[in-house]
Amino acid sequence: AELARECPPLGHGAPSSPVEDQMADELELGLEEALEGLEEAGLEEEAPAEEEAPAPEEEEDDDDDDVHVEEHLRDSVEGSLRLKRMLSRDTQGPDAKKRKTANGDAAQPIHQAKMKSLLVKWGGMTDAVMKHVLEECSLDELNHLINTNYMPNKFDQRKTPGELTRQHLLQLKERELGGGSRIDVVSAFKLRWKLALDAEKVLRALTHKDLRYVINTYDGSQTLEDVVNEASVSVDEDDNTLSAVPTGPGPMVMGRFNRLELIDPLADAAVFGDANLTFCMNLATHRKGFGHVGRVIATTFEEVETLRERYKEIDTSIAFLEEHHAEVYHGVDCTRIALDPRFDGMESRLGAVYYNFPHSGAVQGFFDSHPMVNWRHENLMRLFFRALRHFVKPGGIVKVSSNAGAVGVRYSYIVGSAIENEFLHTETMPFLEWHLHRYGRSYGDKRDVYKRPDAKNNQSYNAQNANSDMVYCFCYSPTGNTLPKQSIRMPPSMQTLINCKDGPFKNMGPGPARENMAKQLHSRFLTEVSGTHVG
Repeated sequence: AELARECPPLGHGAPSSPVEDQMADELELGLEEALEGLEEAGLEEEAPAEEEAPAPEEEEDDDDDDVHVEEHLRDSVEGSLRLKRMLSRDTQGPDAKKRKTANGDAAQPIHQAKMKSLLVKWGGMTDAVMKHVLEECSLDELNHLINTNYMPNKFDQRKTPGELTRQHLLQLKERELGGGSRIDVVSAFKLRWKLALDAEKVLRALTHKDLRYVINTYDGSQTLEDVVNEASVSVDEDDNTLSAVPTGPGPMVMGRFNRLELIDPLADAAVFGDANLTFCMNLATHRKGFGHVGRVIATTFEEVETLRERYKEIDTSIAFLEEHHAEVYHGVDCTRIALDPRFDGMESRLGAVYYNFPHSGAVQGFFDSHPMVNWRHENLMRLFFRALRHFVKPGGIVKVSSNAGAVGVRYSYIVGSAIENEFLHTETMPFLEWHLHRYGRSYGDKRDVYKRPDAKNNQSYNAQNANSDMVYCFCYSPTGNTLPKQSIRMPPSMQTLINCKDGPFKNMGPGPARENMAKQLHSRFLTEVSGTHVG
């Protein structure tokens, strides 16, 4: 079998020690059991027809119990509702099995066999976190781990083998995204179309008019040279901001557009997750100064009562925004705006959307990168961009700020989620170069009561290196094709939480205390995916 070729028994060749012999015996036993499982199922590795059998369970999940949403908006919240159902139905009994079918590969016997072979090879058969990480892997990722003989360091002082494996797989994906630091408009375009270095040199030499024409027109059906020639003879008849400085250096002028926030003056702009509303005030002032007639829709995740406990200035901020004709909404979950009646009728109305430093909330005892909690951060971005598809107009911009080295909401979650939902990555610019960067940052949780005595000049927030803060810029470019269901990162099951030996569970023995801790954590996860902030 291919599996046996990919994982040759240990100890063949040079003389081995008794320890290596024992490891070899364990691996061979694991391989034999895994292959026997394949034979008992009557399936071969080559995609058997019977693998699609679990589909009825998937269909059952499509029945939305108590949630009413317009049919044309259903796709924007389907992933969020599916995640909530999975957590609601999670038990330590038979239902836990259903959850595994969410990863299509995980339902295949070959996936289970390869996963088991890795666990045996790494000595991780009792590692609940490692099992969870491998269950979430695709077959390609498992094949990579097997073929490259990857082995997590069991003696790492900071991270567990499960965390290291997850980090290794993430870094593989991030190599294709160009890194989380500065990427200008030409580099982003080159990355999107996988152009050669010679093509990049040609693009960097273009004027603003020609470069904008090429970026807006090139679709791969013509050679880049032909499009550049077309650009040189094109005449821009539109008298608007985009046609300003036509003969200026293209990359620099287009970069200035992003930094100066020269957005559509007629379209509405929405800000999500602005806890103390200081960024919204900044944006409202900016738009008023430019004479924009589009609204600013300022939103917070928390209700106003909670905000008053954390920010003494919040009522003044709200009054300021209302004086600038902005609308202020509290208790808004940016992944479920299709369910919020305040957004009724806003489909394809937003010309600009902002989400600064997104985070799903800290969980005491776990680092943000730990697989038991990191799925929340990844799903936040996936569901956020899927929700926006129905509310951002074609050509509308989305800007998400984050630290390039963030391990919670990683830059790859932002860029990857945007791309899979047809938001083109146009540039990554340093946050400090952005015209709107001067506002009072906050933690967005109960720490703001004692760590943010004021909200001026950003002096009270020093949790990250400001020089590594970036603004990831996107443009909505729908193709008209129907997208598949939004993929989501699966949460750990209740049994996985109970068996976890990391974080708050590290020094807990088996018993009621461990089970209660797992239930509390599971309950928190369910509350969060239902749109209620915790912390």
